Amino acid sequence: MVFPLTEEQEMIRENVLRICADFGDDYWLARDEDGEFPEDFCRALADAGYLGIAMPEEFGGSGLGITEAAVMVQAISESGAANGGVSSVSINVFGVHPIVRYGTDEQKQRWLPPVMRRDERACFAVTEPDAGLDTTQLSTRAGRDGDRYLVHGQKIWTTTAQVADKIMLIARTAPKEETDSPIDGLSLFYADFDRDYVEVKEIPKMGRKCVDSNSVFFDGMPIPVEDRIGEEGKGFRYLLHGLNPERILLAAGLVGLGRAALNKATNYAKERIVFDRPIGMNQGIQHPLAESWAELEAANLMAFTAAQKYDRGEHCGAEANAAKYLAGEACFKACSNAIQTHGGMGYAKEFHVERYFREMLIHRIAPVSPQMILNYLSERVLGLPRSY
Repeated sequence: MVFPLTEEQEMIRENVLRICADFGDDYWLARDEDGEFPEDFCRALADAGYLGIAMPEEFGGSGLGITEAAVMVQAISESGAANGGVSSVSINVFGVHPIVRYGTDEQKQRWLPPVMRRDERACFAVTEPDAGLDTTQLSTRAGRDGDRYLVHGQKIWTTTAQVADKIMLIARTAPKEETDSPIDGLSLFYADFDRDYVEVKEIPKMGRKCVDSNSVFFDGMPIPVEDRIGEEGKGFRYLLHGLNPERILLAAGLVGLGRAALNKATNYAKERIVFDRPIGMNQGIQHPLAESWAELEAANLMAFTAAQKYDRGEHCGAEANAAKYLAGEACFKACSNAIQTHGGMGYAKEFHVERYFREMLIHRIAPVSPQMILNYLSERVLGLPRSY
């Protein structure tokens, strides 16, 4: 059951919104124009201690749960920072989760505090051009060479690779034909992003210009054995444990972004006078906005139900996936309705809703599409035969 936010959670929300107030619409519009990474925004959150919200206390974090992290992410997005703000800090929240769960104490002490302090910036390299959503078909290789691995291959859609010092990388350490299952033979690393051995090419894209997405080409990048997380060949299984928190946090962020769009549209509908009356008096304007409110709140309930189940150590795959699906669809509709409410001005950048629409699309598609979520729910919840 979902309860109202606790006093501590309300305080987190209020404090994060207060920080975000210093980075308003004009700031994010400027970042959308110039593509400059929002390092000052990330630094403000780091200085306030929020980048370690879900990290263990013994390594300098706050020791809180995914529920509190979802509160933070939602506040960032809802402030108008949208996906640009969320994506600039997201790897600190869930990207390094495998270290927290599977790293040694020495690795946690070495890696987690610099990330929380923003002394080091990381990128996360999983997706490959020829694998898509089928992670078992990854082909980037990390061949053992004495006390190190040498990485060859390509990753795509690697976020923040332009500014990163470290990389979370999954790569094949054993050929598929030599393993019992295609999910075997993949190992997970957290290592220095050595640019002497990599080429990074930014991908021009539709939105979220200030948070770069890239193709990354590896040509023998060395990784010390001590930078491998857990056992060799078990990396895919380690990633699986981070999927539910990722979906929960993305869902919370999408709800926040939908709320930002709905708020813009509602205010505009109250103020815009046509035929001597505010357009918000017309049911043709009212009803789509009311529908979006209901859909966003329903998605929010699912997201925080999943978060609370995860923090209690309960299975939450169905809820986490449903939350991501519902939030993605509700946010898409809310942003579309916001543009329609603004009419022609919804197409103008100065009203920001077109930026919200462009930025939300990436997390409607990725890291898992709505169709793949429906496949998962059909098979795992309804017990229907697998379709792929």
